[in-house]
Amino acid sequence: MVKIIKIELFKIFKKWRTYIGFIAITFLVPLIQVAMMIEGERSLDFMTRNLQQSFIFVGNLLNGYLISYIILNTLAVHIPFLVALVAGDLLAGEATAGTYRLLLTRPVSRIKLVTSKFLAGIIYTTLLVLWLSILSLGMGLIIFSVGELIVIKPENIIIFARDDVLWRFFLAYGFAILSMSVVASLAFFFSSLVENAIGPIITTMAVIIVFLIISAIEINVFQEIRPYLFTNYMLSWRLFFDDPVDLGEIIKSVSILFGHIVVFFGLAAIIFKRKDILS
Repeated sequence: MVKIIKIELFKIFKKWRTYIGFIAITFLVPLIQVAMMIEGERSLDFMTRNLQQSFIFVGNLLNGYLISYIILNTLAVHIPFLVALVAGDLLAGEATAGTYRLLLTRPVSRIKLVTSKFLAGIIYTTLLVLWLSILSLGMGLIIFSVGELIVIKPENIIIFARDDVLWRFFLAYGFAILSMSVVASLAFFFSSLVENAIGPIITTMAVIIVFLIISAIEINVFQEIRPYLFTNYMLSWRLFFDDPVDLGEIIKSVSILFGHIVVFFGLAAIIFKRKDILS
């Protein structure tokens, strides 16, 4: 299985589209950091202007932790497209290239083959999120140094001590990997249905957009199905920046997201196992 996964990873990283996500993150993260170097103090003053009448802020609030938190909030909405760009091509790309028959006649079971492709897609997704964490958190701390993290929410404002932040980011990025793996699983499922990679990519993003719209509309019918939509839990990494951390809600979110991954992969595996290579 390990050898097959390595082969699939090689096939993924020999395609130019694989590097679009890494290039986009490499360009966007420093761009945001430069913008915060120029306008960061003004933006921070704007966010805390109501509090400055009652409190005096001291210390380095415009630090690498705050910049990383802002970047994670900003790019979390856009990374699904970068993930779907590769995951949607894992199976459909074989059909487009006309290599399905050759692929399925190899002396490897279809379940092992589809599993190796799926795991290769998850590994790519993990590397993409890790690259985001390295650039945003790593470079952020180098450029802006450390300090207290101020998190402004509609219901409250929390200022975390500098020694109480790093573990929250580690868990938040781990959760981001899980949520992006759901996107990869969904694109992988759609990829098993068609013979062109464009369809799975577009359909995956369309599903995410529709789910987000349904979650945002205050209609009773939509609110009843909202708890079952995976998009409702994709940003639950923010729970790690609550005080205290709601462990029960985190476990619930992890369970629902993991359940979606199992379902999407299971459906893709069933379709792939029954695929007719003679037609």
